[in-house]
Amino acid sequence: MPRTTRSTALALCLIAVPAAAGCRDAGSHGSPPTAAPATRSATSDATRGVLRDDFGDSVIVAATPPERIVSLVPATTEMLYAIGAGARLVGRTRWDDYPPAVRRVPDVGDALRPNVEAVLARRPDLVLLYASADDRDAALRLRAAGVATLSLRIDRVADFRRALAVLGSALHDSARAAAVADSVLGTLARVRAATAGASRVSVVWQVEITPVIVIGGGSFLDELLRDAGGRNLYGEVTVPAPQVSLEDLLDRAPEVVLTSPAGARAIRVDPRWGSWLSMPGHRLLVPDTAVVGLPSVRMGEAAVELATLLHPELRGRIAPGG
Repeated sequence: MPRTTRSTALALCLIAVPAAAGCRDAGSHGSPPTAAPATRSATSDATRGVLRDDFGDSVIVAATPPERIVSLVPATTEMLYAIGAGARLVGRTRWDDYPPAVRRVPDVGDALRPNVEAVLARRPDLVLLYASADDRDAALRLRAAGVATLSLRIDRVADFRRALAVLGSALHDSARAAAVADSVLGTLARVRAATAGASRVSVVWQVEITPVIVIGGGSFLDELLRDAGGRNLYGEVTVPAPQVSLEDLLDRAPEVVLTSPAGARAIRVDPRWGSWLSMPGHRLLVPDTAVVGLPSVRMGEAAVELATLLHPELRGRIAPGG
């Protein structure tokens, strides 16, 4: 798959099923996959050495930290490296590409409905899954094989801190996990403070051209847009990535349309966009999907980028970090 097309497909998958990135290489078009809701109950009880994941399953914390981890959630893969556990990773999905060191880790395939045999071949003592109905069977099979399996659903900013706390307990390094969370959330707070006095820029974030799919209020990207001084014109839609009509999008008259490089090229040559593009003050902007694609350790960086795209006058005024 060409790089640009693969990037577009991955970005769509990450938004539609934000933490999983478990899409197949089916191209950049078509409807996004649907993930069934999880219980979002992941908690830790250090006094009893028990974790409860987002399927509601209990996971016993081993007396020693896990040494062989397979992460089938790109968001948790990033978290593992951020808290210093990247060297313990022995398997990852085909979609993991950050940090660059992860490319040296064996690829075990997809995240949703993973190849359980390929995962078990890595001899893991901990597997991290996305808590979707698509992964329920894999979780049960891995547990039946005697492998500790922790399923997390990380779709919103609040889920990020919670997931890091659970991972910190599982890895016997709660302090470092908390430090990572504090750094990222601290940057988000600085971005909110920097944009507090700025006008709210009306935004539509189009993540797919055919069909037209946009960011809705159910995505962490909607939260980042608000932090960055934007007003998502589809924020009232509760799903992460709704399909809409181009006519409805244009009728909402956004000041800014965010899209991918391929999306920007398509929009510029589409005569239906001509009137919108010609209007003074309208801007077509392309954020770095490698940075904004996951609700993970680069969310602070993503919020800074979005804030400076929407409000160029803030460039250089937002403190780095996270």
